[in-house]
Amino acid sequence: MMHGGPGGAGWMRGAMMRGGQHPGRFGRMDLDDGGGGAPYDHKVVVRLMAYFKPYKWHVAATVVAMLAYSATVVALPWTVKWTIDSFIRPGDLSGLNVAVAAFVSVALFQYLSGYLHQRLMALVSQRVLYTLRVRLFNHLQRLSLSFFDRSEVGILMSRVQNDVQQLQAFTEVFLTSFANVLSLVGIVAAMIVMDASLGLMTLSVAPVLFVVLVLWQRAARGTFMRVRGAIAVVNSGLQENISGVRAVQSMSREQANIRRFGRANYDNLEANLRAGRLTAALLPSVEMMTAAGLAMVVFFGGRQVLSGELEVGVLVAFALYILRFFDPVRQLTMEYSQLQRAMAAGAHIFQLLDEEPEIVDRRGAASLSRVRGEVRYEGVWFEYEPGAPVIRGVDLRIRPGETVALVGPTGAGKTTMASLLMRHYDVTSGRITIDGKDLREVSLNSLARQMSMVPQEPVLFSGAIADNIRFNRTDLSDRQVAEAARAAGADEFISKLQQGYDTPLNERGGNLSVGQRQLISFARALAADPRILILDEATANIDTYTESLIQQALGELLRDRTSIVIAHRLSTIRNADLIVVMDQGAIAEMGGHDDLMARGGLYARLHSLASGGGEPAPRPSPSSYGGIA
Repeated sequence: MMHGGPGGAGWMRGAMMRGGQHPGRFGRMDLDDGGGGAPYDHKVVVRLMAYFKPYKWHVAATVVAMLAYSATVVALPWTVKWTIDSFIRPGDLSGLNVAVAAFVSVALFQYLSGYLHQRLMALVSQRVLYTLRVRLFNHLQRLSLSFFDRSEVGILMSRVQNDVQQLQAFTEVFLTSFANVLSLVGIVAAMIVMDASLGLMTLSVAPVLFVVLVLWQRAARGTFMRVRGAIAVVNSGLQENISGVRAVQSMSREQANIRRFGRANYDNLEANLRAGRLTAALLPSVEMMTAAGLAMVVFFGGRQVLSGELEVGVLVAFALYILRFFDPVRQLTMEYSQLQRAMAAGAHIFQLLDEEPEIVDRRGAASLSRVRGEVRYEGVWFEYEPGAPVIRGVDLRIRPGETVALVGPTGAGKTTMASLLMRHYDVTSGRITIDGKDLREVSLNSLARQMSMVPQEPVLFSGAIADNIRFNRTDLSDRQVAEAARAAGADEFISKLQQGYDTPLNERGGNLSVGQRQLISFARALAADPRILILDEATANIDTYTESLIQQALGELLRDRTSIVIAHRLSTIRNADLIVVMDQGAIAEMGGHDDLMARGGLYARLHSLASGGGEPAPRPSPSSYGGIA
């Protein structure tokens, strides 16, 4: 299965396929990230409501504060009318005190209700976002490796970060839209009550504005969705190239990747510029309608005032209501797009949460106590993709305490054999047992406690060196951590560091050499005290001196443990109890080093090739094993 590598194949494929359907399941098919959905998705809303339930009283208080704020929006122009018509008279200023008190009271009430509304709304939305992010992270930790095989990391990051953040609009837009609708209803009602004929005449521009907004919305819908699709592709490319920066620089791919990222970023620029043009066109349109409404108020209302048919306070109030009428309309139009994006983001999030782990405990799964370490592969077949078997009918017995080496050409299935033993995947047919117990019949946690793996590329995490060594044994004391490091040959360099075992590591241990990181990986494996140890090309990328330290540590690591060693350096597995030679997913031959060399088969040819002589070993056809090792 192909992943986007340092050259950016994954995210550029996304850039080329924007707007189309993507193959596979989640991750690939949602690379577009637009999902121009409806402004209201009942299923999404119902599921979101469950996250708001713990804060129902906060939501209720928010609604009450919002209703109070909407009431003040309608009340302020009416207060102006009342003040002008009731208290402002030539030569009599005594009523101004009452007018000022009325204004201050309404304004203060508006401030308090608006502050409470915004504060509570932010509190609820941020707590919901927190809950969603934590749940998404926990869910991703439980998903099987097969899910990550078909999903791009950049898209998953977009789900957890961008889409969750977009859901903040759901609360704010939903309540704000409700407030705007109430304000519009209140403004229209107030205008009709004050003067029905002038009110209807003034509001005659509203249908024209409505048509303008509908046309704008149709154009804006796809544009704003393309903005989200473009930024998702940019995020994916950024993640891939930062994660693979060493490979990029080692292969001098900087300029090519800069050009590719530039093209993706330019697509994002164009999408945002188009969205900006549409947004910029909306406000002047609303302002024009507002000006038209004001002109009608001044023209017709002014004539009525001059003829004595209308009070001056009503005319002023009408002008204020016109100004307030069009602003909620404009906001509702913009919020329509935001609500659309929030619904699409919610659909994406729940699609991810609905992904079920493929590797789970069966009902009544037994818990493995400390095992002896006998491993059996019995008629094992496995395929990542239907119809493309990677492991073909493997039968293998590994006795307790044995060290078994898996060798063979690239793509022969060696790493897959180890992944199946750790139950990262389930076999397609046949079974794998430990001490006679089928892996599928035991709990995953108890199985994981029996094993440790040292990969070719050491995986370290941000934090202290000691925390990385006790990564899966948080109960270890400092003394036990130091003992594990000493046994793995890591104590020597750790002790020379200024902060020793408390030295903080950069991301992926970037402030240590590859050899030092690998020594810490060995210390971590030893600290876990596993009964079964898997070494996957663990000495492939280290220098000769570090390899000598590891070879010394291996005596301690492998003692009384069942060990599976995957190796390309055939010189490192001469002393294995059993060497299993794999080719195209099947066992080609097995035995001891001398026996296999005497046979003159694939192992002998591989050994001769590694020693610099002889003919190359036959390479398996990629189509025969799906291109996966």
